Amino acid sequence: MAPDVSETAPTAADRAPAGSGPETAGPLERGLAVLRIMADAPHSTRPGDLVRATGLARSAVDRITATLTHLGYLRARGRDVVLAPRVMEFGNAYLRASGMSRALRPSLDRLSRALDESVSAIVLDGCDARIVGTAVPAGRMIPLGFRVGDLLPAERCAAGAVLATGWQPGTYEAWRARRAADPLDETFPAVPARRTAVRPERAEADFAAWTAAAEARGWALDDQLVAPGLVALAVPVRDPDGRPVCAVSVLAHTGRHSGDALRAHALDAMTREAEHIADALYGPAAAAVAPPAAPVYADAKAELGPSFLQALARGLAVLTALGRQHGGLTLAEAAEAAGLSYPSTRRNLLTLRQLGYAEQRGRRFLPAPRVLELGYARLSALTLADIAQPHLAELAGRVRESASLAVLDGAEVRYVARAAVEQITSARIMPGTRLPAYATSMGRVLLADLSGTARRERLGALRPRALTPHTLTSPHALAAALDQVARAGYALVDQELETGLRSLAVPVRDRRGRAVGAVNVALHAGPEPPGHARDALLPALRACAARIESDLAVAFADSPVRTG
Repeated sequence: MAPDVSETAPTAADRAPAGSGPETAGPLERGLAVLRIMADAPHSTRPGDLVRATGLARSAVDRITATLTHLGYLRARGRDVVLAPRVMEFGNAYLRASGMSRALRPSLDRLSRALDESVSAIVLDGCDARIVGTAVPAGRMIPLGFRVGDLLPAERCAAGAVLATGWQPGTYEAWRARRAADPLDETFPAVPARRTAVRPERAEADFAAWTAAAEARGWALDDQLVAPGLVALAVPVRDPDGRPVCAVSVLAHTGRHSGDALRAHALDAMTREAEHIADALYGPAAAAVAPPAAPVYADAKAELGPSFLQALARGLAVLTALGRQHGGLTLAEAAEAAGLSYPSTRRNLLTLRQLGYAEQRGRRFLPAPRVLELGYARLSALTLADIAQPHLAELAGRVRESASLAVLDGAEVRYVARAAVEQITSARIMPGTRLPAYATSMGRVLLADLSGTARRERLGALRPRALTPHTLTSPHALAAALDQVARAGYALVDQELETGLRSLAVPVRDRRGRAVGAVNVALHAGPEPPGHARDALLPALRACAARIESDLAVAFADSPVRTG
């Protein structure tokens, strides 16, 4: 058997730091630095801003952004670049390999419903606390809580005190260094910065006492440390050796619960769910092996020439490949999954481990929680409309007709995104517009996706009326039209909603194949037959839907698509 990284004597290159400066860093380190900077930027980023932030030459920045754009992690917006949803696949790789994505969701959802409060799962990331799962109660106008990927100072959250019970001396040293460098917590955008710094001796004594109390009690309570007006309770999830590997935390407003009241309300239920999560992480079902998949890496050097950084693409391929299986991969398995040579995979694993984006457990490697800093928190808030908008704009520019996305809402379709093209005959439609589903192409696509019983019930509840001389109003005729749409995979509606308006629509599906929306192109019904519009527009329309679906599969890998 080939030796694993941990079984090989380190070379001088292995012992050297990943890079002593921006120009001496390797392409993988530079590329990850660009993604990290863009994740922290409030909006789109210009290459000149990246030059100033990284200290790299403009030519280096251009090659990095060109490579990341080709790989789908960035998207051009005029002269700027923005993070694309595909960058979430790094965080998804961590959540899959660690088992968190499968283990957390049922327990967090049950707990949020039972307590009617926001719930989070939090793990140790270096010396601080990283959110890796959330659930919020339904119906709240302003739900509390953090986003998956947010980083919290360990000494300011109950989960941090719980996780610190398992700290090693090196973790404390890193924590002291972090506090000395950032005494006001200004590098933690998820929490309010401190107004004044706490003396190091007092901060360490207070945190040590809090941690000791958490270890003795089996829980920790945060009364307005993370933010004014908020109280949180955390309990540990332990591995088979009793070490805390995760914390379950419930967050409430002080107007709803005092600290003692929250503990009385939530502690028993949280303790039970923490045990369920531990069973899911370490029980027999946790050892499931992922089915074989195509190698991650695809070389584009011949296509893009010198602007394509093979070393960056290979490193990111290795990082993604580590998420193929719960528990991570051995070096040999990672090389096979990434589609790279053994030495190339080994070099990239060493770099990723040095940078804190991968960790080693015995002979296996898996992504570290730090990968969630690469835009996961911001992108996890995206909705269907957010994801679809750039693809609609691209479609509208290509076919020179307005393009829209809508969802089914009762007997109507509700527009949630639109890219309009100004023409004499442009329809005056905007997000929020509602139209009868039976007379629209998007409505028919979405109705056709319903199961037979649900479709019959929905048709039976409709009261169709003739909006034009062409509108189908007969239940039998509508049922037949929906059957045809289901077989064809698209809907063409000619002047049934409004005289002179023709539209073509296709479904947009989630990972399970369910139509969560529909995208259409609307155009003037000219003298040419409807089939001409279908033949001209359908390929571009389907390609647009496929791109949206690809982004949805990453952004909502383990959760329902947010259509609101």
